This record gives sequence, C-alpha cells and structure tokens, in this order.
Amino acid sequence: MDEFDDIEHSEETSEQDEHGEINNSLEAPDEHADMGQLSVDVINQPDEIIIRAIVAGIKPHELDVQISRDMVVITGTREDEKEIDERDFYHRELYWGSFSRKIILPEEIDVELSKAEEKHGLLELHLTKIDKNKKTKLQVKSI
Repeated sequence: MDEFDDIEHSEETSEQDEHGEINNSLEAPDEHADMGQLSVDVINQPDEIIIRAIVAGIKPHELDVQISRDMVVITGTREDEKEIDERDFYHRELYWGSFSRKIILPEEIDVELSKAEEKHGLLELHLTKIDKNKKTKLQVKSI
C-alpha cells in the first residue's frame, strides 16, 4: 500500500475482490470513467469532514460540487488556453479536460451546514457531521 492508498480506503465499506482481498474504498463507482480523476485529501475530524483538492486553472463558478448526506461529487473542466502542437512536448504530465470525482463519506453530514471555498487554486469543502446524539423535545398537539 503506497502513501496515496490512505485516501482511498475507509473501514466503513468493505468488499472482497476476485482474490479474496478486502477493499475498503472511499471511491464510489464512477459512470464518468472516460474523464480524468481529481486527486483529493479527505480529513476526518471530530465535528467535520474536510475535503481538499487542487483546482488551479478552474474558476470557482465552473466547478460543480454536489453533496448528499453520504457522498460528494466534484466535476469540472480544465481548459488548456494555449494551442501547442503535440509534437513540441518533450514531457507532459498536466491533465487538461474534464474530470470527475465521487467520494463516499466515512460518516453522514448535514448538507445545509456544509460550505465550499476556493483560494489560490485549492478547493476546500467543510462538511459538518450530523450529531446523532442531539435530542430535541417534540411538542405534541391535540387535533
């Protein structure tokens, strides 16, 4: 297991592969398999889950971030503004084009309290966890 496997694994969901090995993936099956994949860090803190991703070259309004109580989907497109002939590249690593990333969350979140910020090319999602111990008194009305 390399240093990046820690991002992709969680004890919450487990499956066995064809060799009988356990796969604890945070990654949801992706119907956008032909797109590039966005690298992310997922930080599980006591009160919130923080997701960080480098989105340099993408305007915040061009990012599509969708959240549910148990999953986050981030999609967008990074456009290469310069027309360079492919034969002129000596080495090429940067990804240009559409990308998509689905992340299964380790705990349920409160969608209404979540927020997204972008600063200097770093997207940071703050996802407030649902307090399962929170109680409230329900008023019973006579009808």
